[in-house]
Amino acid sequence: MRKRDAARLSLTLLLCLAGVESAAAAISTSTFSPQRLPRQAPPRTAALQGTVAEEGGRGLPGAALRLRNLASGETREVLTDAEGVFRLLELAPGRYELRVEKEGFEPLTRPDVPLAAGQVLVLELSVRRLPAPPAPPVVTPAQPPSPPTLPERRAADVEQPAVEALPPHETVFIPVPSRWDLPLPDWNRYGRDGEYPYTKGRWWDPFNLNRIKGDRPIVGQRTFFNFTFTSDTFFDGRRLPVTSNVSAARPGSEEFFGRGEQAFLNQTFRFAFDLFHGDTAYRPFDWRVRVTPAVSVNYLNTQELGLVNIDVRRGTNRLDSHFGLQEAFFEARLRDLSPSFDFVSVRAGTQLFSSDFRGFLFVEEQPGLRLFGNLRSNRFEYNLAYFFLLEKDTNSVLNTFDQRRQQVFVANLYWQDFHWPGYTMQFSLHYSKDDASFKFDKNDFLVRPAPIGAVQRHDLRVGYLGWTGNGHIGRLNISHAFYQALGDDELNPLSGGRLDINAQLAAVELSVDKDWARLKGSFFWASGDSDPRDRDGRGFDAIVDFPAFAGGGFGFWNREGIRLTSTGVALVNPNSLLPSLRPNKEQGQANFVNPGIFLVNGGVDLELTPKLRGIVNVNWLRFHRTEPLELLLFQAPIRAGIGWDYSVGLQYRPPLTENIVVTGGAAFLTPTGGLRDIYTGRTLFSFFSNLRVQF
Repeated sequence: MRKRDAARLSLTLLLCLAGVESAAAAISTSTFSPQRLPRQAPPRTAALQGTVAEEGGRGLPGAALRLRNLASGETREVLTDAEGVFRLLELAPGRYELRVEKEGFEPLTRPDVPLAAGQVLVLELSVRRLPAPPAPPVVTPAQPPSPPTLPERRAADVEQPAVEALPPHETVFIPVPSRWDLPLPDWNRYGRDGEYPYTKGRWWDPFNLNRIKGDRPIVGQRTFFNFTFTSDTFFDGRRLPVTSNVSAARPGSEEFFGRGEQAFLNQTFRFAFDLFHGDTAYRPFDWRVRVTPAVSVNYLNTQELGLVNIDVRRGTNRLDSHFGLQEAFFEARLRDLSPSFDFVSVRAGTQLFSSDFRGFLFVEEQPGLRLFGNLRSNRFEYNLAYFFLLEKDTNSVLNTFDQRRQQVFVANLYWQDFHWPGYTMQFSLHYSKDDASFKFDKNDFLVRPAPIGAVQRHDLRVGYLGWTGNGHIGRLNISHAFYQALGDDELNPLSGGRLDINAQLAAVELSVDKDWARLKGSFFWASGDSDPRDRDGRGFDAIVDFPAFAGGGFGFWNREGIRLTSTGVALVNPNSLLPSLRPNKEQGQANFVNPGIFLVNGGVDLELTPKLRGIVNVNWLRFHRTEPLELLLFQAPIRAGIGWDYSVGLQYRPPLTENIVVTGGAAFLTPTGGLRDIYTGRTLFSFFSNLRVQF
């Protein structure tokens, strides 16, 4: 790595770590200073908000609040709304006296309420009802005399009847201890089932009022529980290039490439338990606990030995299962920063995190510590995160309980409505610290270090500077990304020496909506290495990517993993666009000596009906550089062409919700040029389906 690049990266990382330490110090103290952007004027006013309720917890409407500044004597008054909520904004910092009054209730006084500049103080006030006065005695009026004649009536003063006193409050209004448990009347107007008003919920019904789906609190008025069950049944029938692995069991298999037809079935169950305290909308959680265990059962059927396990005695089929803990975190809101629900929160534990819009660099469910929030009425959102990665199960890609010896630092900032309304800009900094380790996967294949070239353990230190955007500019939808990777590899297995990393990734997608169709085109480029023997690593590789781009999971190149036969590494891993030459995306180390790629995409998304969506994509793929492949395979020349990737898919939602989603499709890859040089000219294919049922 050049000394100048190393100095810049070191300075950047020191600033990031200093920010982490500052944030941790702010969290550990009880006086958390308000957050603001550079050059933004510090706040000069404060705000007071909250609720006024009766002793039973029911909000009290129409209560009068009087707030008096103890220094200046200035007074502000406000009435609570129908739910007992009040707000007082633009208050001068100082000490105040707060008094609450409501006819029929005891007055409540808070003699000293301090407010600091930039503070949003939230109060939950409770007042007691006064004893009801005794009912007035009922007086029976005497029998009135005979009415006077008309002249007498005109002359006499007409006496007005006495106004009858209103009945007591408790005889007119019905007290409701909880606004969440209002009884619903029976409704059977049409004499048949359907979506009608006043539908009563049941525990197994996720569409109507359900306590275990977070529609009603389980404790008090603001503590909710949400249970989510998800079942994914995935099937894939495919043809991939594999070696024949000649053995005595099949003496006639003299050809190098064998039968690549395979069938894969995976059943995954996820159980999400989510307990949180707060409101049902707008306001961020006060605190939250979420735990998501998952169970996977998968089956692989192949036609050749040595594919399901390195031991050929294991045969051609594999049945496997695994239990993993995908989420287990605690979240707490540290402070409100403005009356517009700007906040800062912290989340600790195993959690899902995607560092950009399209999943180009880091998408994982891993343990870590994350500080996040927003500013300026949600105009700006930010994340400062640290993750220490766990090993993944090879066949299900679920978490294990073993440490990976890799750490990832992420800092990013989202800027909504950047220059154009509806367009969001993002700036990010990533740092991956992958320590030297030795690892065989569950099927006994070596994945760390890569079983090519110099098979030695090595440290990898890489920083990524990112600029991405997503949204629309007028009618034009746009999504783009650019990443610069800088760092060093202690001993790259392919180059055989120390490596200075300097690699890039660029992507852009443009689309236009026309009635029920979205026409789109995209371009993707990851730099390749032109000289695998020098000390410069020019081939781009991600930390753990999961790209939703150029057809996403419908495209063959993105969906299927293509192994580089007789090498122990993959040309491309499943759910990735990068030809990184890694043994395994989740368990192997990043490799920056790789061929890179050009991809040009054209596609259309069709909303055929409200329940049915069609997806069609065509991709043209080409290697950026082929020198790493020529060195690895001892084969030259290898042309740059990869092939044509074309796919069609359907998504069907029978109930018009995400509770049942049926996905299916077919994808094909017709090799050209370089892929024909490496493998054969046979067209590769995949027929896939997925049934998702969610409660």
